[in-house]
Amino acid sequence: MIYEQRTYTTIPGRMPNLLARFRNHTLRIWDRHGIRTVGFWTTLVGPDNNELTYMLVWDSLAEREVKYAAFMADPEWLKVKAETEADGPINAKIANAFLIPTDFSLLK
Repeated sequence: MIYEQRTYTTIPGRMPNLLARFRNHTLRIWDRHGIRTVGFWTTLVGPDNNELTYMLVWDSLAEREVKYAAFMADPEWLKVKAETEADGPINAKIANAFLIPTDFSLLK
């Protein structure tokens, strides 16, 4: 398994918009594309409380490439993204990393 950690740093005041977009739209669209989530976290204490971090799980990087490309081109997603950013962008920065579990990790 490969885990993808993604961290979105929102523009100040826009976290509710990002959370609503995931809650009301993105997760349903991901489900349709077979994109699997591990969990979502907001930063309680840390360098930036405008961060949403989440993890996706993939069987391979090839699977990720195919499924994420299909999601990014999905007409419903493109419509939702445009509608939810009609009054301006939500995110200031997006970072991601691909992680593989150690032999002693609870997640394998």
